[in-house]
Amino acid sequence: MLPWRGDLAGRIDEGVISSELLKDNPLQDPADRPISVYLPPGYDDGDARYPSVYVIQGYTGHVAMWWNRTPFRQPFPETADAAFASGAAPPCVVVFVDAWTAYGGSQFVDSSGTGRYHSYLCDEVVPWVDARYRTIDDRESRAISGKSSGGFGAMITPMLRPDLFGAFATHAGDALYEYCYLHEFAEAVRHLRSYDGDIWRWWEDFRSRPAFTKPEDEALVTALGCSAAFSAAADGRPQLPFDPRSGVLRPELWARWLAWDPVRMVDGHAAALRSMRAVWIDAGDKDDYFLDLGAQAFRNELSRIGVPDERVHHEVFPATHAAIDYRYPMALTWLAQRLAR
Repeated sequence: MLPWRGDLAGRIDEGVISSELLKDNPLQDPADRPISVYLPPGYDDGDARYPSVYVIQGYTGHVAMWWNRTPFRQPFPETADAAFASGAAPPCVVVFVDAWTAYGGSQFVDSSGTGRYHSYLCDEVVPWVDARYRTIDDRESRAISGKSSGGFGAMITPMLRPDLFGAFATHAGDALYEYCYLHEFAEAVRHLRSYDGDIWRWWEDFRSRPAFTKPEDEALVTALGCSAAFSAAADGRPQLPFDPRSGVLRPELWARWLAWDPVRMVDGHAAALRSMRAVWIDAGDKDDYFLDLGAQAFRNELSRIGVPDERVHHEVFPATHAAIDYRYPMALTWLAQRLAR
């Protein structure tokens, strides 16, 4: 396995979207956002139109990280290209979206704490791509895929906007919040003892040194960033859904988090989910955040509301939450075979 970037059979365009919706966002993050658009082999040889698959990242992910290379593995743009080049996946345009914030992520929702990232994805990124590339501008030919927080975004976006997305894939997506988040809250409370229960004291310390050089950083950056997405005050200040000294849940704020649990969202968006052409759900059987349980619960809910079994791929495989990027081209191939052409 070569340790440097390989040649692609297709090509990738690097662009910038100047977002109106992200201007004056609460964190003063850039409104000009990078975007990468993969064009499959043969795109430049004719005038055919192609289905599109939007790919979004986990928490602390940003678009440049798609090219990160780990030992003995290729990054996803290369494994996706190989799937198209081999003919296993019918050709698609693949869009790599950036939704980074100063807290490390947006959860792809509209929030007073971070900005209008759901609207940015749906109302700016999708039209931008369709205006510049020969995509099929139809929900039957458009899918979204992601892992972890990106898997969460891939679940909720078609529920909220079935007019845009007719298929999705979620790899270890955040779901069944009582298992994936409550133990994280307990860890956060323990870590906050060193900061007298004040997450802003930790945040000041975090920003004064190299990131992730203390054991508390991962849990606390997630707690702060997800609170900004799910339970921000009207003025945008994140509100933790638990008491930072005792860990006791704050019912009103925790209820706002639960309202974003994909498992709990199913009933309110049953018609949208029944309209999906294809749904891929997977997770490792030893997932650190118990997202294999969330995947099973979400799959069960799809069955309960009547999503046909032949439209759903559900798999729990041997893995933790990490290093499951080899699954991405599997789901991409499966979606590409099922999108309308």
